[in-house]
Amino acid sequence: MEINAEKRKELGKKTRFLRYEGNLPGVIYGKKMESIPVSLDYDSFKKVWDRSGETDLIDIKVDTHSYKVLIKKIQLNPVSGKIDHVEFYKPDLTEKIEVQVPIEVIGEDKNEHIKSGEAMLFYVVDEITVKALPMDLPHEFTIDVSQMEVGQAITVKELNYDKDKVEIVDLEIDEHVIRLDKMEEQKEEEVAPVSEEEAIAGMEAIAEKKPEDEEEENKEDK
Repeated sequence: MEINAEKRKELGKKTRFLRYEGNLPGVIYGKKMESIPVSLDYDSFKKVWDRSGETDLIDIKVDTHSYKVLIKKIQLNPVSGKIDHVEFYKPDLTEKIEVQVPIEVIGEDKNEHIKSGEAMLFYVVDEITVKALPMDLPHEFTIDVSQMEVGQAITVKELNYDKDKVEIVDLEIDEHVIRLDKMEEQKEEEVAPVSEEEAIAGMEAIAEKKPEDEEEENKEDK
């Protein structure tokens, strides 16, 4: 994947003018290089982001230079929900890095237990941290649940990835990633009724509390 960008001079609050024009401010950074403030077309970036996520290397062209980068971080506008800023990280392609790879589940609409409402799929984790060379990073871990049975779990060992190139660093091989459990109705916790005598006794205890007792409690709370 490839995207074009331009060096930008607008910094800080001035970047809002870029957004008005349909552009997105960003920055490229990495080891042994100076950060490069850039501007790129918002819609073009959004298409790349939707396909690549944070695990696929993309080529970003700035003037006559091209950089292989990962989309490291995006900032969202709290009001509009649109992307306000993006950070591109240029890794050393000869060094392994750690990233979080998302879990992608397919086949829920074909699983008879889920369709009937008999069972529900539970995500134990939705991302897994891996270590690999940038070129070897998996885009996602895809799990087909169409044939899963109630009570069955998928472990790390059962995931499909190149185990010679990719190391999972935050989970053991026998740990669960997802489970298909029987749907159980959650019973509301019953609260034991309080008798009139108990309620009056409680109010009297509060009324009899000395001011110095309250001050002492406040000190303890602080």
